[in-house]
Amino acid sequence: MELTGKLVQLLPVQTGQGKNGTWKKQEFIIEYGDSYPKKVCIEIWGDKIDMNQFRPGENIQVSFDVESREYNGRWYTGVKAWKVVGQGAGSAAPPPPGPIDSFPDEDLPF
Repeated sequence: MELTGKLVQLLPVQTGQGKNGTWKKQEFIIEYGDSYPKKVCIEIWGDKIDMNQFRPGENIQVSFDVESREYNGRWYTGVKAWKVVGQGAGSAAPPPPGPIDSFPDEDLPF
C-alpha cells in the first residue's frame, strides 16, 4: 500500500533487547487528505530508512504493510513502512547557490 501526505512529527527512536538481539524502531506521524485531514502513526523497524533526512512539513510518499496479530485474546494492528520517498518542493535540501553569471559574455552561444 502507498500513502502520500505531510510529515507532521518524527517520534524518538526506540531500542531494546529481544530474543533475537537488539531491535530499533522509529515512529512518525503523517497527515493526508484535503477536506478532512487524517493522521496515521507509521513505524519503521531496523536500519531500513534514516528518517533524519526528512523534516516536519515535507510531503512524503510511504510504502507500507498493515498487519494485525493476536496476543492474549486481543488484536493489535501495526502500520510498518518499508520505503519512504520525499515528494516535490521542499522534499530535499536545496541545491547550493551557484554563481549568478556563470558564462562570460564572450562565451555565450548566441
